[in-house]
Amino acid sequence: MRVLLDTHIYIWRVSRDRRLSARFRQAIEEAQQVCVSTASIWEMSIKAARGKLEPDAERAIDVLEQHPFIVLPVRLVLARVVRYLRLVHRDPFDRVLLAQAITEELDFLTADTELASYLNEALPAGRQPVNRRMTSLRLQ
Repeated sequence: MRVLLDTHIYIWRVSRDRRLSARFRQAIEEAQQVCVSTASIWEMSIKAARGKLEPDAERAIDVLEQHPFIVLPVRLVLARVVRYLRLVHRDPFDRVLLAQAITEELDFLTADTELASYLNEALPAGRQPVNRRMTSLRLQ
C-alpha cells in the first residue's frame, strides 16, 4: 500500500500527537511508501508565518528530511483534476492533496470528514474516475 498523508496526519505523526489513532499509526507503519505533498509543506509554512501552528507542528516542517517520507511535487495535472472535483471542500490545500491521491493512485489518509465525502466519486464523462482504493481512516 502506498499512502499520502493529509497535512494534519503528517503533523500528528512526526510530533507523536495523541490525536493520531492506532488505526492511522498502523496504516502508516504497514505502508510500502509514505508520501507527503509539497502542498502540505506550503500549508504548514503559511500557517507558521501567521502564527497558527503550535510549536510541535512548526517543527514538523524542519524534520521532514529526517523521516523516510517521499515528498511529492505539485504538478500541472493536479490543477486539471481539482477543476472536476465537486466544491464540497473549499480548502485549496486539501483539494490539491485529494487530486494528488487520485493522480498518483495513493491511499489518502485523512481525518477530515468533508474530504471523505469525495470517496468513490466519479468525475465527469471522459475523465478518469477517483481511485476506488482511496481510504479515509477517521479518528475514533
